[in-house]
Amino acid sequence: MSDVATQEYPAGSVGLVTPRHVHFDTPLTLACGRTLPSYDIVYETYGTLNADASNAVLICHALSGHHHAAGYHNAEEAAKGKPGWWDVAIGPGKVIDTNRYFVVASNNLGGCHGSTGPSSINPDTGKPWGPDFPIVAVRDWVKVQAQLADHLGVGQWAAVVGGSLGGMQVLRWSIDHPERVANAVVIASAPKLSAQNIAFNEVARQAILRDPDFHGGHYYEKGVVPERGLTLARMVGHITYLSDDAMHQKFGRDLRSEKYKYGFDAEFQVESYLRYQGESFSRRFDANTYLLMTRVLDYFDPARDYEHDLAKTFARATCRFLVLSFTTDWRFSPERSREIVDALVQAGKRVSYAEVDAPQGHDSFLLDNPRYLAIFRAFMARVAEERGIGDAA
Repeated sequence: MSDVATQEYPAGSVGLVTPRHVHFDTPLTLACGRTLPSYDIVYETYGTLNADASNAVLICHALSGHHHAAGYHNAEEAAKGKPGWWDVAIGPGKVIDTNRYFVVASNNLGGCHGSTGPSSINPDTGKPWGPDFPIVAVRDWVKVQAQLADHLGVGQWAAVVGGSLGGMQVLRWSIDHPERVANAVVIASAPKLSAQNIAFNEVARQAILRDPDFHGGHYYEKGVVPERGLTLARMVGHITYLSDDAMHQKFGRDLRSEKYKYGFDAEFQVESYLRYQGESFSRRFDANTYLLMTRVLDYFDPARDYEHDLAKTFARATCRFLVLSFTTDWRFSPERSREIVDALVQAGKRVSYAEVDAPQGHDSFLLDNPRYLAIFRAFMARVAEERGIGDAA
């Protein structure tokens, strides 16, 4: 049971991958009180589900992520060396070893890569949902992921894994479906956003909302894209994903030419880089989805339902946890991960924690950091051993 075709690709690659779609007719009541009568989810799988379905691992993506976590969709991607967003961790012989595990990665509800979201057609109007798409919450995503697990025949995940906003989904899984999670890996995440993080999200949203091409979120019908606003939003966000040291090492104060031009074009290399990142992002991501995803981040606060006591929040969890943070991550600092760990310890849960030295900031969880991957690998190997999961024949 796999979406992977065997071809010649780099060592450790899952190779060519074909996304799958599933349609759910069961109405979904959302945390906001609204109900979706039906919805579609796009997902990918890597590896093979074993006979007792004990080797399934769920990958939860972050704000701008999607279902394409590993491998290649076509030969062109492979030729350009552009695999899925977490190819460094997923594949045969890698940390999440597809010789052992059946790995599932889906695009969250509200996304813009195939799952039902703002750019999808509203069946009541025959037009894109746009701003009329309901605001969703992390708990809604977990409900949908549980539906997907049922569809795939997975009763319990060997592990649920995610970084950043993905880590928040992992926490919600452990709270809402404790019997369906054997192990939880929470990377570079937080139990809720700080005021500073909410502020960054609001600046990004305002950049989009004030773009003259936004048209109140109905820009699809106008044949335009709020490119300027989305570009600025991504530029702001991208700054927060990198550390000061990483930006200094990569760009310093290097100029694009030898002299100052005394104008407002991109003169410094870092300016050019941010503009490129923002413009590239605006061509592949939907502005309404960006608004929605940042609001999901803002609203995440599971302890709100448990007298704002994080230890009480984790009382129902039964899985073992691995929590990882990075020294230079100031978007979701190590202190936020330690809040999670302290609450888990107070609640009497099994938890391992590591703060990894990494110069790249929040984005470190996506990168090939040997120390980070070694810790992660050891945990996943232990999961396989305890569940009796061997290499595929």
